Amino acid sequence: MGHREDLLEGARRCLLEKGFARTTARDIVRESGTNLASIGYHYGSKDALLTRAYVSLLEGVGEGFGPEVGKEAAHTPGSLEHFQEMWATILRTVPESRAIWLLSFELMFQDERVAEVRKLLGEAQEEGREGLVALFSGLPEAEVDRETADSEGRLYQTLLNGLMVQWLFDPASATTPEQLTEGLRRVVERAARH
Repeated sequence: MGHREDLLEGARRCLLEKGFARTTARDIVRESGTNLASIGYHYGSKDALLTRAYVSLLEGVGEGFGPEVGKEAAHTPGSLEHFQEMWATILRTVPESRAIWLLSFELMFQDERVAEVRKLLGEAQEEGREGLVALFSGLPEAEVDRETADSEGRLYQTLLNGLMVQWLFDPASATTPEQLTEGLRRVVERAARH
């Protein structure tokens, strides 16, 4: 690996250990075995490097429940059984991705101090909506249109963020895939009656 990759890997480790606000440039240099000048040369700033490291961590989480996982599912995409199966798949990733989710929530509450990160987080949310639609619908991500991503994708993303808050706060009382699916079934049945 070169300095650029070493810095990125060191920054990822620092983020997972210390979070965004407490990680210093010196921490990254110590963790990566590089030098301070390398950060500016390769990434422009410590925040830019940490942002890139954070995005790469998020991408790793997404790969754990990406569209290829949905294609291997036992149930037909779009069915309630598939819905439940996909939430179970997503929630299985929580133990190994807990630190990344905690980091995500830290960044959400940093107001404008990390504007660059918030901008990238917003862009990542857009991409994430398309990925979630692909996961639950069985469509290739490239075929998910803007309207579907802005409706179904936002619904899945809202459910995902809410579930992550519950699972990080208290896994024992968090909503299960079965409970979420039963709630959806009841809402759909009630809507169909009216």
